[in-house]
Amino acid sequence: MGKVTWKPGTMLYPLPPVMVSCGTMERPNVITVAWTGIVNSDPAMTYISVRPERYSHGLITETSEFVINLTTEPLIWAADYCGVKSGRDIDKFSLPAITAAAASKVSAPMIEESPVSIECRVDRVIRLGTHDMFLSKIVAVNVDEGLLDSRGRLHLERASLVATSHGKYFALGKEVGSFGFSVKKKKKGR
Repeated sequence: MGKVTWKPGTMLYPLPPVMVSCGTMERPNVITVAWTGIVNSDPAMTYISVRPERYSHGLITETSEFVINLTTEPLIWAADYCGVKSGRDIDKFSLPAITAAAASKVSAPMIEESPVSIECRVDRVIRLGTHDMFLSKIVAVNVDEGLLDSRGRLHLERASLVATSHGKYFALGKEVGSFGFSVKKKKKGR
C-alpha cells in the first residue's frame, strides 16, 4: 500500500485535550487546547499554544501563569464546551462539571475534578504565526490521592484519561507495553 503526500499540516495525533485554567480565582477562565507537551525535564518545562485573539491569551499574558488540567471521560463534555465557547461571553466555572480550586503556587485556579493539575509560570512567549507558544516552567503538580498506591506511586491508568485524534475524542485503552519493555532482559526460567 502506498502513501499520498499532502501539503504540510497539523497531522500529529493523538493529542491530549487539556483544560487550561487561567486568570485568577476572582476572574477565572478555562480554555481547552490540544497543542501542549513536555519540552524539558530539568527544569521541568511545558508549553501551550494559543491564538492571540482568544480571551485566555490575554489572561495568560497578563498574569504569566496558568494550570494544565488533564481531561477524563467524565470531563470530556466540559472540555469540549470550554474549547468552543469564549470566556468573554460566559463564566465557564459556572458549569456544574467543573469547580475552581486554589492552586498551591500560581494565582490561576485548578480544576478540582481533574486528576492531575500542573501549575505553570510562563518563561517566554514565542510568536509563531497563527499561535503564540507559552513556554513555561512547571512549578507544582497536584495529583488526586485516589491515584496513589500505598507506596505513593502514581497509577494514572486509573484516571480514565482521554485523547483527541482528528476532531474526535477517545478513551485511552489497554496497556500494550511499558517504557523499556523492548530491551528488558527476560528472567531466567521463562
